[in-house]
Amino acid sequence: MDEILTSRLRLRRARPDDLAAMHAVLSHPAAMRYWSTLPHSDLEQTRGWLAGMIHAPDDSLDFVVEYEGRVVGKAGMWRLPEIGFILHPDVWGLGLGHEAADAVVRAAFARPEVSELTADVDPRNAASRALLDRLGFVETGRAERTFLLGDEWCDSIFLALKRPPAP
Repeated sequence: MDEILTSRLRLRRARPDDLAAMHAVLSHPAAMRYWSTLPHSDLEQTRGWLAGMIHAPDDSLDFVVEYEGRVVGKAGMWRLPEIGFILHPDVWGLGLGHEAADAVVRAAFARPEVSELTADVDPRNAASRALLDRLGFVETGRAERTFLLGDEWCDSIFLALKRPPAP
């Protein structure tokens, strides 16, 4: 799947010309506060990250998110079944994260082999936790000191969403 359209968004595969827009997201301290890496310090770091997204595994459902014609973030599963999303703070509060995540959840469950999706959220990230709760994800566990960002240890809440029953 190369593209998903929602009422306001275009989710599509990443391209090299997404570098500047994705760097604007990945270098923003607020956007990266609960991400699994520190904010990107230069374009080369983002270029490497973007190359990984462009050359993702065949089963990937990972997309850049376009809103009003500009790339504002990413949503999807670089490697199934774990979902991830990040948006530039300029578009926070508009419901775009939920719209994008809902679209990729539906795309994932359109694949018969996908029975469950997972997520790993920093407990301090109330907005992402609320978004996942609205999608139906439920907590399956917690762990302390799961990854080190700079000199700060971060904890994790693990969540899962089972495939909805067939109608």
